[in-house]
Amino acid sequence: MQLSRFSDLGLRVMMRLAVSGAAAERVTVKLVARQVNASEHYIAKAVTELAALGLVDSHRGRTGGIFLTERGRSATVGEIIRGLERQAEVVECTGASPCPLATACRLRNILADAQDSFYRHLDRYTLGDLVDSRTVQLLHMPELRKS
Repeated sequence: MQLSRFSDLGLRVMMRLAVSGAAAERVTVKLVARQVNASEHYIAKAVTELAALGLVDSHRGRTGGIFLTERGRSATVGEIIRGLERQAEVVECTGASPCPLATACRLRNILADAQDSFYRHLDRYTLGDLVDSRTVQLLHMPELRKS
């Protein structure tokens, strides 16, 4: 299964926020975008979705920024990805151009089982499992805070 670019960016945001420590240290979308090598626009979209999922929060203003919620800190990788992917099916069998085999196809159920196994495997890991001292060094660099 391949994750969407959106989920990849969402996970990068979560990892970056995880190295920030407490909510007292807030970072901006601009900083996160620069540190994870992505556009501000896409990071802002990911942050909006992560906030809707209750995983991050933000405060506006001069001292504002984005930070992980308690739920975000304890979420499993599987929960994060399920939320970002919106539990999309591996194969789109219906829709504007439905597959003519959809009513008799067994592949859809097999792929759904595989996807479920994938998510259950990711449920074994938390955000804390994704960040270590090397991640902190790469994402928590003071020189990137300037400008």
